[in-house]
Amino acid sequence: MDHSQAPVLDALAAYHSENQTPFTPPGHKQGRGADPRVRAVLGDAVFRSDVLATSGLDDRTSSHGILAKAQELMADAVGAEHTFFSTCGSSLSVKAAMLSVAGPHEKLLVGRDAHKSVVSGLVLAGIVPIWVDPQWDAERHLAHPPSADAFRAAFAEHPDARGALVTTPTPYGTCSDLPAIAETCHQHGVPLIVDEAWGAHLPFHPDLPTWAMDAGADVCVTSVHKMGSGLEQGSVFHLQGDLIEPEVLKNREDLLGTTSPSVLVYAALDGWRRQMVQHGHALYDDALALAKSVRARIAEIDGLHVHGRDDFCGPGRAADLDPLQVIVDITALGTTGYRAADWIREHHHINLHLSDHRRSSAQLTHADDERSAHALLDALRDVTEHAEELRPAAEVEVPDPAELRLEQVMLPRDAFFGRAEQVPWEKAVGRISAEMLTPYPPGIPAVLPGEKLNSEVLHYLRSGVEAGMVVPDAADTEVKTVRVTVEH
Repeated sequence: MDHSQAPVLDALAAYHSENQTPFTPPGHKQGRGADPRVRAVLGDAVFRSDVLATSGLDDRTSSHGILAKAQELMADAVGAEHTFFSTCGSSLSVKAAMLSVAGPHEKLLVGRDAHKSVVSGLVLAGIVPIWVDPQWDAERHLAHPPSADAFRAAFAEHPDARGALVTTPTPYGTCSDLPAIAETCHQHGVPLIVDEAWGAHLPFHPDLPTWAMDAGADVCVTSVHKMGSGLEQGSVFHLQGDLIEPEVLKNREDLLGTTSPSVLVYAALDGWRRQMVQHGHALYDDALALAKSVRARIAEIDGLHVHGRDDFCGPGRAADLDPLQVIVDITALGTTGYRAADWIREHHHINLHLSDHRRSSAQLTHADDERSAHALLDALRDVTEHAEELRPAAEVEVPDPAELRLEQVMLPRDAFFGRAEQVPWEKAVGRISAEMLTPYPPGIPAVLPGEKLNSEVLHYLRSGVEAGMVVPDAADTEVKTVRVTVEH
């Protein structure tokens, strides 16, 4: 296929050149009605290109097939059989994938390190989750994706499961053994869904971890806005094989998606595909070289340790690692990742990616260069020199894996929509949670609806909040009270 084309961008340019006059939404009419104060911040170009996808970019019947052509080009670029664009982020895409595989009261094997959007899908669909435990690094207090053996064991116990879902790479850059997990699923005649939100770049360079379609996955969900050049909410989901019908996947996306998709998001997805096909290999040559250099220079800073393959990969750990996720352990500084990240933002105007009780991370992409790397390194050196200002840090009480893993005693949907009450956190021990409690980022719930709460997890969340953890989806974001089911 001709990847010099960009059907959405080309149609948008034609729309502008034809000087079309809209009597349709959006009501700002290409910015003419927008407040000049808003235009001064957002820019005229945003409004000028914010047009309808039909009766705008394309005609009333979509006879030019503009979006279909753009999706075909994306599928060809990455070697998928079908690709669908989403302007509602991978949070929507992963739900559509789940609903294509399992329905109400049907089982789905799910890695317990799944993003909160997966749990939302369980709640909406009434799917029965069969949780597959991640691999826990007790020394570093970090979870890696579940092993292929763990999925094999889950299938042996639940042969009626309709499929499996695994998250890889994780926000920490660690990857599962996808080929082995895909093979296990296919031996049981069911599909594998991969939440590869952090892996948009993987198809475009051989030195990056193997991406889901090459590993044999059936559906892969990717957030182009995370590691690619997409706008926020720009997501794609890819499909191959015959275990899921493309019509079913599209139907589930239609059920959840918006009827007013953003042409701005579509255009950025389209342009990113062209950029990657034409220049992706060279861009990631540079990005990988920069990441290697940045990692080496951080390792020379006293008090900092950069996690690499020796820490994260091997038996009982991850199968692979994305080197562009630069995870920095600051344990030696005697403070938390939360406090270090906040100090760096305040004093250097730099936003780090994710932080936990002992780490902060920097996400590098093809957009970074020596200038941004230099700013990051300066900030990290400076925080080590001012570490005494960040001590003593409140201690986060991280439970052992057995205590962190709560028992699922109700369907997530039943607990979420059932009768509930708000109780003091100390009195929530032994009660069933009616909400998600999710340290964010990275957005992996510590507590799910339907799980029985224990003292250890509640102390972890309370001590985490006191230390700087953010739990934005809780009814009480300070977790002084917890929403629990009212038992009959």
